[in-house]
Amino acid sequence: MIELETEGGVWIATIRRPDKANSLTARMLADLGDIARRAKGQARALVLTGEGRVFSAGADLDEARAGLATSPLWEDLSGAIAALPCLTIAALNGTLAGGAFGMALACDLRLSVPEARFFYPVMRLGFLPQPSDPGRLAALVGPARASLLLMAGAKVEAPEALAWGLVDRLVAPDALLAEARALAADALAADPGHAAAIKAMIRPMRAA
Repeated sequence: MIELETEGGVWIATIRRPDKANSLTARMLADLGDIARRAKGQARALVLTGEGRVFSAGADLDEARAGLATSPLWEDLSGAIAALPCLTIAALNGTLAGGAFGMALACDLRLSVPEARFFYPVMRLGFLPQPSDPGRLAALVGPARASLLLMAGAKVEAPEALAWGLVDRLVAPDALLAEARALAADALAADPGHAAAIKAMIRPMRAA
């Protein structure tokens, strides 16, 4: 359910479960974490995307009821992505919800289609967010807007998310991966150590 394409230093991991809104199982989270760890020292850029009209609705409902909603797998995944020395891009092909926020927040860049929506309903569901998510979210959009998403249950449309700084660029669906590859071009041309040094200067606490 996770497909990995490796071409010319760009690794593209695609969530392929469109019939279930790309909801994530424990096995899928583990697979994504494995990809992120393997990418260290091998990939020059890692792109995360999904199939269909939803990037991910978060946890698979059946597995969430069985404990996946509070599993350490979510934090393991976002930590592995944040620790990568290469450029990381979330190419959000559609709505981003719930626990799936973690992997997108851990990326360096977030592209989004204009139709996407963003919500993280932990207050209503009675769960705490992943430990690193509130800090990463507040660093992008500020504490008040982080509270809107995490405490007030706000559902944010893509243009507003762009204005907030939650996403960095809106891209037509048919151009999303092409844009991600174009943004990775300089990282591909640079020495990996040079790219890692610049990333460390921009995000000295990226693995926190």
